[in-house]
Amino acid sequence: MIKTTYSFVGAVLAAYTLGALFVSQGNIASVVALGFEVSVAQRLDAAVHDLLNMIDIYLALVAVSLLIGLPVAFAVVRKKPHLRMLGYVLAGFVAMVAMPVIMKQVLGLSGIAPTRSIVGLLAQGIAGGVGGYLFYRLSAPAAKR
Repeated sequence: MIKTTYSFVGAVLAAYTLGALFVSQGNIASVVALGFEVSVAQRLDAAVHDLLNMIDIYLALVAVSLLIGLPVAFAVVRKKPHLRMLGYVLAGFVAMVAMPVIMKQVLGLSGIAPTRSIVGLLAQGIAGGVGGYLFYRLSAPAAKR
């Protein structure tokens, strides 16, 4: 149980970090598309700012998304253990794509601006997939000796 908890926390932190970086850079891409120049230093400042300041809401959304997605994958993986890696990666991907889609359908708003485009939505899915992969690696059964 402790190993699973640590694996989940690691997955959430990885998905949050990568997802927040994708959100940050997606927002900057919108600014650049308006014709403004953005330096590398400004990109780094924005990334650090977003990583530190999206914790309140975005981290909770990522945690809830993976808290739903990863146990669903566990149910599948328990019956089909050879699909363990694929199951957790897909669960993370789908959970992070579903989050903004459900928010849009239920609340009528896009809480994560870059997810209004397919590229931004897929970037969130990649962040979730990385989180799912990390969960797969960290929660792997100990090797038999």
